[in-house]
Amino acid sequence: MDKPLTWTSFDVVRKVKNTLRIKKIGHAGTLDPLATGLLIMCTGKKTKEIDLIQAQEKEYTGTFRLGQTTPSFDLETPVDAELPYAHLTDDEIRAATAQFVGLITQTPPLFSAVKVNGERAYEVARRGGEAEIKSKQVTIREFELTRIELPEVDFRVTCSKGTYIRSLARDLGAALGCGAHLTKLVRTRIGEYRVEDALTMEAVEAMRPPRPEGETERPRRQRQPRPERRAGLEYYSANQTDTAPSSAAPDATE
Repeated sequence: MDKPLTWTSFDVVRKVKNTLRIKKIGHAGTLDPLATGLLIMCTGKKTKEIDLIQAQEKEYTGTFRLGQTTPSFDLETPVDAELPYAHLTDDEIRAATAQFVGLITQTPPLFSAVKVNGERAYEVARRGGEAEIKSKQVTIREFELTRIELPEVDFRVTCSKGTYIRSLARDLGAALGCGAHLTKLVRTRIGEYRVEDALTMEAVEAMRPPRPEGETERPRRQRQPRPERRAGLEYYSANQTDTAPSSAAPDATE
């Protein structure tokens, strides 16, 4: 699947399950709500291969914004600090990426699904709490800058399971002394699976099977509409006008 912007990975699983009437389904690797791109679905007996698929190398493209930091390291939360960046040269920015290639130690964001004392870290963060998140080792095989137009920097990264690109944005910004956060992220590949071969949500809708003969559609209860609230994205939603997900994806939290 090509996951839409602001949908959680669970939104997509639920939508595909209900549309195609699949009894057993799961995804092989979470994507943040503000990321788009490749999300692999496993159904039936193939769900036994989820761990194998998750372990494969991943590729991402996207954009970092230099000179600003946010608590979530992306656009989910407002800017909390601004630092000068205009003095940086292209060569200095490219040189700084070298220290993040290979086996590195990385600390996941507080706004992440990492569990801390049995609770998701983002749940602690969204109620204003603090949590100690342990660092871990990940492998970044390639870290390429494809465009530098300050304050924006486009990138391509190939990395191991468990790598947080938002943390890479924070760490690159710290290395440059100007701060940075992630403003766009697309997962383009997992192993040999590529996003250009993925289905869109519209394509899944077109695959909806007909109702079994004799089965009639049950009348739906009329429900009062409720405000859109997506996985703690209130700040992001308040500052965007064209990224609302389909009404087919109900409110959910990863």
